[in-house]
Amino acid sequence: MSEAIAYYPGCSGLGTSKEYDTSTRAVCAALGLSLVDIPDWSCCGSSPAHTKDHVLSAALAARNLQLVSDMGLKAAATPCPSCLTNLRTANHRCEAAPFKAKVDKLLDDPYAGGVNAVSVLQALVEMVGLDAVKSATRTPLKGLKVACYYGCIMNRPPELMAFDDCENPMAMDNILAAMGAEVVPFPLKVECCGASYGIPRPDVVAKLSGKLLDAAVSVGADMVAVACPLCQMNLDLRQGQVNRAGGTNYRMPVPYFTQLMAVALNIADEDIGFGKLCVDPRPVLSKALAVAD
Repeated sequence: MSEAIAYYPGCSGLGTSKEYDTSTRAVCAALGLSLVDIPDWSCCGSSPAHTKDHVLSAALAARNLQLVSDMGLKAAATPCPSCLTNLRTANHRCEAAPFKAKVDKLLDDPYAGGVNAVSVLQALVEMVGLDAVKSATRTPLKGLKVACYYGCIMNRPPELMAFDDCENPMAMDNILAAMGAEVVPFPLKVECCGASYGIPRPDVVAKLSGKLLDAAVSVGADMVAVACPLCQMNLDLRQGQVNRAGGTNYRMPVPYFTQLMAVALNIADEDIGFGKLCVDPRPVLSKALAVAD
């Protein structure tokens, strides 16, 4: 019998990062982790809400946490680190009664509390396990050199996120290594890519993302695996901007880690969604796996 956990895809999961959502669902299904969609879920507020009003931000997230509680579940998984941060922050702040009272005034149903939000990465490690991931692998990722990039908020602040090492996380490294990939040491795995500054300060994103791409090239990576829609956008979609700003010529594939897992699990191409990425990983992936054979 598969384990079940509530699933919060986040707004980008049904839009700009649809391939992250479809590959996540397919991978979890193949590994026996049942993702149960939250009925009538809504935006958690992501980055903008908390810059305006902490109570509003918490209320947007708490509404979704209460929906999970109404399902009779006590945990929810999300692929998006920004959503994860909002959900966990709301849960933490609502432990203080005065703050929770303000939040509840904005909700139709008061938040009962006690719902734990985790990343899909954490759910895979803790609910499925590396041994099961390795056993389920059908096409080992041998010959593929991967730099794992976690971004700056997946594991930080550590007292809030409470998963993996905040300076040198290894969960993604361990999963892809279990599936046969050569995970190269990547010293900038938790450095910022520029986050949401892509529109107001593209120069900042070009500099920070360029630094990450340069580091990946310098350690011999074939591609950079990511776990965040915003990081993926900055490193992939904006790669041309990085090249123009820095006089570089990067053509580095930046797939989601779940897309690489899907390859190793022999999941159908339409669920992997490589065609939605700006730099197509398939030529590099095919070449690496062919050499390994």
